[in-house]
This record gives sequence, structure tokens and C-alpha cells, in this order.
Amino acid sequence: MTLYPIETGNFKLDGGAMFGVVPKSIWNRTNPADSNNMIDMAARCLLIEDGARLILIDTGMGNKQSDKFFGYYYQWGNHTLDGSLQKLGFNRDDITDVFMTHLHFDHCGGSIQWNKGRTGYEPAFKNAHFWTNEAHWQWAIKPNLRERPSFLKENLLPMQESGQLKFIKKGQNSFLEKSELGFGILFVDGHTDKQMLPHINYKGKTLVFTADLVPTTGHIPVPYIMGYDTRPLLSIGEKQLFMNDAVANDYFLFLEHDAHNEICTLKNTNKGVRLDKTHTFDEIFN
Repeated sequence: MTLYPIETGNFKLDGGAMFGVVPKSIWNRTNPADSNNMIDMAARCLLIEDGARLILIDTGMGNKQSDKFFGYYYQWGNHTLDGSLQKLGFNRDDITDVFMTHLHFDHCGGSIQWNKGRTGYEPAFKNAHFWTNEAHWQWAIKPNLRERPSFLKENLLPMQESGQLKFIKKGQNSFLEKSELGFGILFVDGHTDKQMLPHINYKGKTLVFTADLVPTTGHIPVPYIMGYDTRPLLSIGEKQLFMNDAVANDYFLFLEHDAHNEICTLKNTNKGVRLDKTHTFDEIFN
């Protein structure tokens, strides 16, 4: 088994939205804002090569939305999903499984693309199954008013219409039933209902894809949660349990949204769990 970080593109989001009630005077130290109050963000995915399986965790925003849409997110840098795959000697047709932590557009938008004539949409990975869970799927296709702008029907319905959509059942890693991959899933509900965080045993270490539970190193203190979270107090409780587990079990946190840090470790301090060290993926696993 081999793991590869996949950079799909960088963008910017409002720092206040990313840190909720945390004052800017605090979060600006770790995530400095530009003149528009925007902070740097990544859409970093993870590729797992496991025998005949090639599993991609999340897919970034994709490129099918309008210029107006992308104008809100100030994209920057040269990373693309296709470019990252190509550097590793892969292409989209090689992907056998797409595991989506949740169905917000910045996590699954790259799963669907325009068809050849730009008359409609089609899966961007024609040979892959798309994995979510049924509870989150229902949450996404019948969205609440808070999350409706994040659950875009053009990202969702083509998965179902293609017949490539599959559901993971809690407690049953059904899409890995024939794999030797050490892969566990933590379900968390504070950010959105039934977000799935993969725990992967790799080279004697546990790597956790933290998605939107811990988007950047600036979000490590337990109360520092996003304004986007639908159930803030639940997020805090889930995060506290996770952070304590992460310290106790020496987890390596794979940071999907931190534009400047790929992986971090944690430690206990007299102020609670805090950042221990940041690492590149290659420093830890190569």
C-alpha cells in the first residue's frame, strides 16, 4: 500500500467565517488575513494505492462552476487534481473508488464534470464508485437553509444517475471488504450530519484525514471551530474527544485545508491540546 497527498488547488475564505466567534486578533496570528479578510486555504486530498484499488479521498472544488462562483473564492497557485495525478503517473480513469468525507462543494465538486458537449454533467471518474453514507446523502439532497449553498445538485445527482453511487454503513467498511488496508472511519455530526473521517494505518503510524473537524493548525484549540458548523456545541464535544484520542494514540493529522502545513502532531499543555510539530508528508512516510 502507498499513500500520496494530492493537491487540487488553493483558494481563500473569509477568516471570520472560518473561525466563528474567535476574535481576529487571535486567529490572525496563525492564519493571517489579507486586506479583504481572506485567509489561505488548500483543497488537499489523499490517494491510496492498494493492490488493484486506487482510492481518492475527496476531490476538491473541480472546475465546472461559473467564473462568478469561483470569483468568491480567490483561487491562487498552480495546483490541479489532474496535474497532481499526472506527476504520480496516474489519471482519472485509474481511480477505482472516490471516498467523500462529506458532500460540500469544496470536498466533492471535482467528482463531477461537464460532459463533452457541455450540455450536462457526468462523473469525472468513469471507472470509480462514489462512496458516501445514506444519512449524509439524504441530508445533502434535502438541504437545510444553512447548508443549501454548499450542497450543489450538479455535484450530487449525476453520481446517483450514473449508478456509481455507493453507501457505507456505519460500522461496516463495505467498500474495503476485499482489501488489506487498515482503514477505520470516525463519524462526526457537528459540522454537517455524518461527516466521515478516515483513520489509516500506514507504515506503523495512524494517519487521520481530518477534513472539516480540524481544517488547519490554527483550529487545533478545541473551542476554535468554524462559523460554518451547523451544531457548534456538538462540534466542540466531538473535537475534544478526538483531540484527546489523537494525543493518546500519537495520531498524525492530515490537514485538508491548511495551505501551508500538510501534517501535524499534537501534545497536551496546561492550556489543553496544542500543536506539537508540523511535517511534510515525505518527512514522515518516505
